[in-house]
Amino acid sequence: MNRRTKALSALALAGAMAATACTSSDPLDSGESDGETIVIGSQDYYSSEIISEIYAQSLEDAGYTVDRQFRIGQREAYLPEIEGGSIDLFPEYTGPLLQYWVPDTEARLSDDVYAALQESTPEGLRVLDQSAATDQDSYTVTRAFADEWSLTTVDDLANVTVPMTMGANSEAETRPNGPQGLLDTYGVEVGFTPIEDGGGPLTVGALNDGDIQLAIIYTADPSIAANDLVSLQDTKGLFLASHVVPLASDNVDDEAAAVINAVSAAMTPEDLIAMNSRSVNEELPAATIATDWLKEAGLD
Repeated sequence: MNRRTKALSALALAGAMAATACTSSDPLDSGESDGETIVIGSQDYYSSEIISEIYAQSLEDAGYTVDRQFRIGQREAYLPEIEGGSIDLFPEYTGPLLQYWVPDTEARLSDDVYAALQESTPEGLRVLDQSAATDQDSYTVTRAFADEWSLTTVDDLANVTVPMTMGANSEAETRPNGPQGLLDTYGVEVGFTPIEDGGGPLTVGALNDGDIQLAIIYTADPSIAANDLVSLQDTKGLFLASHVVPLASDNVDDEAAAVINAVSAAMTPEDLIAMNSRSVNEELPAATIATDWLKEAGLD
């Protein structure tokens, strides 16, 4: 092991023990992977960071050196870096990733989305096995708003006669499931307010305060149950099936891929919700949550 690899290994170990994920001052300024280290990234979202930490610890247990580049940002920020070779492994979600590369895809169901994703993944990248764990985007409203307008499905929003504003990360305004997509698919017109916390406390607070009436929040977010929010049923499949899926570069060899596929096979939707809850409610660091899950899953 050369001096540079030892240094990177030490940094990786420090990241695993830190209270929050260890990142460089500019995580996207590392250039192409050098082939000695598996560079693992995550979204700027606690659930993604937890899964990335599970990947990192699993690979370290298998003898690999990893470099954590966590909380990079949203898809529009990190995917060009993955495509450019700066990041080797990233936990993604099947439907949103497919829709990024193929905005007009007609795939909606789990197996169809995964097959289309495999076909559309750019050269030099591949998706590994998808997990049963899901974290589905959803249009979410307060219980009071749902009761007032008898809302159970997205279709029901057409019966609302007061102005509505959608709140989500700024990128959502131009995504297929943003205001234009809602109008095109369901005939429902809404305004838009950017809230840059990925459906987190600021978004939930704006929803509860009535500043917005509709939010895009992941179904595995524990705030839905904690705040008695209602996720509206997407009857027309505007939100594609969204399973956790590892996106890997050619620097992830077959042995490393097998390690990550074992993680995907073991993780359930209930596991993901429970881990998210530990992050939000117990305020535990991703490294601790990952270590505990790996032990419970028998993968440590």
